[in-house]
Amino acid sequence: MFAVEVRDHIMIAHSLPRPVFGPAQGMHGATFVVDAAFFTKDVDEDGLAVDIGAATTVLSEVLKPLNYQNLDEVDVFKGKVSTTEVIAKHIFDELAAAVAAKRLGPGSGRICHLKVTLHESHAARGWYEADL
Repeated sequence: MFAVEVRDHIMIAHSLPRPVFGPAQGMHGATFVVDAAFFTKDVDEDGLAVDIGAATTVLSEVLKPLNYQNLDEVDVFKGKVSTTEVIAKHIFDELAAAVAAKRLGPGSGRICHLKVTLHESHAARGWYEADL
């Protein structure tokens, strides 16, 4: 399996209003480093799995509506607890839609698996991954 992974980041605010989250129940900020890995079973005639430039652009476009936002007020998170895992799944779904729409160029059809990792800090991260 081949993979291309690109990285970006988002700065968000949110609250996690359940007792299990202790002090994180209150409003707080977070900066997530976001890695998106695009997997293929083969490469094209130029030796590419996925165009890195296209992958970088699409990840940036997917993250833009979340950056500098209070996720408690973003429609897609209404009624949900915006944990790292839930945010990762949302980003995954948006990237999967971009792949289906062939927004990653001619290599879009080769992408068979995605992994989205959110790094909360140097010591903790969460992710969502699945086959397409």
